[in-house]
Amino acid sequence: MSLTRDLTRLIREKPVTDRDLEWVSLFVLDTLACALGALPTEPARMLKAVAPLAQADTARKAFYLGGLSHILEMDDLHRDSVTHPGSVVIPAAWAVAHDHDLGGEAFLRAVLAGYEACCRVGMSVGKQHYRVWHNTSTCGPFGAAFAVAELLGLDDTRTVWALGNAGTQSSGLWEFLAEGAMSKHLHTARAAESGVLASFLAKEGFTGAENILEGEKGFYAGLCLDPVPEAVMAGPERPWQLINTSIKPWPCCRHTHPAIDGAIALHNEIGGEAIARVHVGAYRAALDVCDRPTPEDPYSAKFSLQHTVAIALADGRVDQASFDADARQRMIGERKKIEVELAPTIDAAYPESWGAEVIVETASGRRLSAARHDAKGDPDNPVTAAELSQKARTQLVAGGTSEARADDLIGAILGLPDNRPVRSLGLFETAGDARAQVRATRSA
Repeated sequence: MSLTRDLTRLIREKPVTDRDLEWVSLFVLDTLACALGALPTEPARMLKAVAPLAQADTARKAFYLGGLSHILEMDDLHRDSVTHPGSVVIPAAWAVAHDHDLGGEAFLRAVLAGYEACCRVGMSVGKQHYRVWHNTSTCGPFGAAFAVAELLGLDDTRTVWALGNAGTQSSGLWEFLAEGAMSKHLHTARAAESGVLASFLAKEGFTGAENILEGEKGFYAGLCLDPVPEAVMAGPERPWQLINTSIKPWPCCRHTHPAIDGAIALHNEIGGEAIARVHVGAYRAALDVCDRPTPEDPYSAKFSLQHTVAIALADGRVDQASFDADARQRMIGERKKIEVELAPTIDAAYPESWGAEVIVETASGRRLSAARHDAKGDPDNPVTAAELSQKARTQLVAGGTSEARADDLIGAILGLPDNRPVRSLGLFETAGDARAQVRATRSA
C-alpha cells in the first residue's frame, strides 16, 4: 500500500459536518477576495495576457486565479506544512466547478479534501525542504489534484494516478527572492494548473506513479533532506487541516506577522519617543526568508523583518501603503536600528508555533518587550467572521469591484453551503468587469 493510496482513503473516510462547510466558505471568501483585490497590479495584467479568460480552458482559468490569489501576500497559511493552500486548491476547484456547472456543496467538500491533501503532504517534507523549495508550489499540486478528483468523481485508483502526476510536476525554488522577481505568483498559478491537468488526465486513464512520495526516485528522494513520511497519515481523527489554517491580517510574508503583532502592541507604549535600538528574535525559516535589511522594492519589503517591524513600530499599523517608495524611504534610518537573530526557544517550537520576540530600547533608556507565540489570525488567535468579511470587502473594492457587487459577492460565497451553483456567482465575469473598471479609472 502506498502513501498516496493511504492518504486517499484517510480523506475519503473523514466525516464532513455542516459546520465544516461553513468554515470552508470563509476560506473561499478570503482567497477569492485576495485574487480580485490584486486585479489592478502589474503582475495581474501579465497573468491575464498569458491566460485571457475569454479563451482560457479550465486549467488556464485555474492558472490565472491561482496566480492572482498570491499577489497581495494576503492569502491563508497553514503553519505545520508552511503552505498557502487556498491560493492553489481553491482556484483549481473553482475553475472545475464553474466549467462543469457544479453546486456549492460539492465544491466546498472538494476544497476541504484538497486542503487536507496539500497540508498532509506539506507536513511530511521536513524543515530543510523549505530552505530551497517553496512548499506551496511543491505540495500544492497534490491538493489541487485531490480537489479536482473529488469534483470529477474519480475512484481511488484514478485519484492515486492523479496524485502521482501532480507530484511529478512539483517545482518552485526560492531563488526569485534574491532578485525580487515575480516567480512566487507563478508558483501558485502552476500548482493549481498542474493539479487540474493531473486529474483530467487520470480521468482518461493516464497513469501516475503510486509511490510518488516514498519511492526510490520519488518526491522525498529528490526534494527532501529530512522527510517525515509518517506525518502524511498522522492523527486521522484530528479536525480537518483547513480549520487549522491561519488567515492573514497584514499584506506581507506570514513569517513577519508574529513580529508585526508584537511591534504594533509596542507602538502605543513607546508613545512617540525616539527608538535607539530594536532586537527581533525569530525562528530559522523566518530568518532564511525575511532577513532583508535593505529592501529596494515593495515585494522585498514584504519579506523584510527589518522593514515590517520598523513600520509597525512607527505607524502602529501595516497595510499596502506600508511598502511603497515613500514608506521604504521613511524607514531607512529606523531599519538600521533593528537587529534580527535566531531565538532558540522560538525556533524549537516551529512550525507548530510561529513566534517572535521584539525588544525595544528607547532613546531615554526604557526597555520594552513583546513576545508572540501565535500571530493574529492563527487558529489560537483567530480573526472573527466579521473581521474576515471586512478584509474581503476592502480588498474587493480596492480591486475595482463596486461596493454593491462586493456585498453581493460576499453574501453569495458565504451562501455556498446552501448549494448555490458556483457558476451563478459570475466570478470570472467580475474579474473582467473589475479589470475594465480599473483601466477606465486610470485613463480618466
